[in-house]
Amino acid sequence: MSLELVVHSREWAAEGVLVLGLRDPAGGALPAWTPGAHIDLVLPGDVVRQYSLCGDPAERTAWRIAVLREPGGRGGSALVHELIPGTTVTVRGPRNHFPLQPAPRYLFIAGGIGITPILPMIAAADAAGAEWRLLYGGRTAASMAFTRELRATHGDRVDLRPQDEHGLLDLESLLAEVTPDTLVYCCGPAPLLDAVEKHCAGRPPGTLHVERFTPKDAGDPLLTGSFEVELAGTGLTCTVPPDRSILEVLEEAGVQVLTSCREGTCGTCETGVLAGTVDHRDSLLTPEEQAVGDTMLICVSRAACPKLVLDL
Repeated sequence: MSLELVVHSREWAAEGVLVLGLRDPAGGALPAWTPGAHIDLVLPGDVVRQYSLCGDPAERTAWRIAVLREPGGRGGSALVHELIPGTTVTVRGPRNHFPLQPAPRYLFIAGGIGITPILPMIAAADAAGAEWRLLYGGRTAASMAFTRELRATHGDRVDLRPQDEHGLLDLESLLAEVTPDTLVYCCGPAPLLDAVEKHCAGRPPGTLHVERFTPKDAGDPLLTGSFEVELAGTGLTCTVPPDRSILEVLEEAGVQVLTSCREGTCGTCETGVLAGTVDHRDSLLTPEEQAVGDTMLICVSRAACPKLVLDL
C-alpha cells in the first residue's frame, strides 16, 4: 500500500536524531499498525529506506518516526533530515516482521536508534500489566533519544547506559538472570545483536527476537552453481547464475516484485516457496521460520537444490 503523506512536524529527540510526524493531507485516518512495525519512505531519487514507527498505535491521525543522521551512511538519512513541514512524501506499509508476542515478562535491549521500535512495545507491555525492564545503551547520553520521556514515565524500570560513562553493556550478567518465560527483544547495531544472540544461545527457542538494520554475514552459499526457479502462477522458469540474485533475474525477465532494501533486512520481497529447499541468507526470518522453509527473501536467499517453485 502506498500513501502520499505530508510532514506536519519536525523536532529533535537527541543529538543527530530527528523526529518527523506524518499525516494524511486531507486529515484522514492512517492504516492501523502494531508495535514493531515499520514503513518505507520513498525519498528523492527513488531512494527507499525503512524506519520503525515509534508513536502510539492508537493515534490514527499521525505517524511518528525518528531518524539518526549518519554522515558515513548511504545517504538516506541525509535526505530525511532535509524534509521540512509541508513536504509531501510517498510512504509504503506499514509492515511488521518484529511483532510483540504475549508474555508475562519482557527484557528490552536497545542500542542507539534501535530504541525506536522498542518504545511502543514498552507501552503495550505496560498496558498489558506485564513485568518488563529496558536496558538502553548509546555512545553518549546526548546521543540517546527519548531518555527524558522514558525516565519520566517509567522510572527505575529504565536502565540508561551511555558507553562513555559505563562502558559496554554487561549482557552476560543481565541475561544470566533472565527467567525462561521472559521474552527478550533487542534492536540496535550489529555488534550488540551479535553479542545478545551469543549470550541467548542456550535460551528456549522463540524467546529471543531481534531486528537488524544491516545484514549479517551469511557465509558462502550452500549451492555454488546455477539453479532454476519456476513461478507457479505463470509457469515461467528462469535460471539463476551464481553471481545474480533471484530478484535480479526475475526483474530482468519482466516480473514485477515489490522490493525495498535488497539486502535481506526489510521483508518487502518475502515470497512463498511451494517446492524445493532454501538456502536462507537473510537477516530477518527467525531460525524457526527458516526451518519451515515455506517462505524466503528473494533479494538475498538462494536455492539449496536444483529447482525452487515460488508462489508468484
